Order: sequence, then C-alpha cells, then structure tokens
Amino acid sequence: MIEKEFICVVCPNGCSIKTQYEEGNPPKLISAEGMRCPRGKTWIQQEIENPMRTFSTSVLVDGGDFLEASVRLTKPVPLAKVFDIMAEIKKIKLQAPLSIGDVVMKNPAGTETEVIVTRNVPLKAK
Repeated sequence: MIEKEFICVVCPNGCSIKTQYEEGNPPKLISAEGMRCPRGKTWIQQEIENPMRTFSTSVLVDGGDFLEASVRLTKPVPLAKVFDIMAEIKKIKLQAPLSIGDVVMKNPAGTETEVIVTRNVPLKAK
C-alpha cells in the first residue's frame, strides 16, 4: 500500500489530501482524507489512476513584431504524454500574422487536443 499526500488544484481551497492506495493497473484508491469539497474526491481518483495536465509554452515566429508567440493546449492530456507533446511543439516555427485562437497543431502525440495561439502577432512593420 502506498501513502501519499496531494494538494488539490480543483478549487481555491488547495486542500491537503492524504491518500492510501494500492498499486495496480489502474491503482485502487483505499482512502482519502482532508477534502473540503466533493470535487476533491473525483480529482484525487483521476490523479491516481490517470493524471492529466494542460500547459502553455511559446513557439518561434518569423516575420512578426514578436519573436515568439504563446500557445496552450485546449484540453488536458495524460501526464505521460506531456514531454512528447513538448517535443513536437518545439519543432514548430510559425509565420506572422497570428491571431489568438489560431490552431497551430492538432492531436499532438496522438492526444485529443489542439495547440492554439494565445497572443496576437502582427506582421513586422517595414
């Protein structure tokens, strides 16, 4: 049996949740204590069985007022896929102009998410 403490990120309470679970595929939650709202139980179950993450980063831009544009995922992805997705994003070089919401990549690393632009990048003034 594994004992582990998590800090819940579902709401602003930031509850410290003490858990006990058994390893397996998927792991089995035995107990969870310290949650102040019911969403914590759902979150801790997912965090133990299949942790998901979302993230933002930046990509290089040619011909724009900025050298980089910020991008983010539209949906959470399995934690195990984050580095694979980052490796794919790292290969991208975009061409200005860019608008917030532009999709720059679909289904990176075989996941069901998109990478979208979160910053407008106009063409570089001549």
